[in-house]
Amino acid sequence: MTDVIILDFLHDHDLELSPKPLYRNLVRHGHDIGYSTVRGRVRALEEQDLLQKDDDGYYELTGRGRAYLAGELDAADLE
Repeated sequence: MTDVIILDFLHDHDLELSPKPLYRNLVRHGHDIGYSTVRGRVRALEEQDLLQKDDDGYYELTGRGRAYLAGELDAADLE
């Protein structure tokens, strides 16, 4: 559930964010989520190639992340 919240938020707002601003914006938009959770989940989502991190530490959706949100990639297909 947390993973989908993070992916949906980045997709819906068309953002690239580092973990701290992502956390603050999720909370600001009413999500009950902790910073350590966000930090850990973005790393896990990067490992699954659903997010990619640039050299400045900002995360954005990958094509695979967009496919997952569109229902074109099943959760069972993720590592």
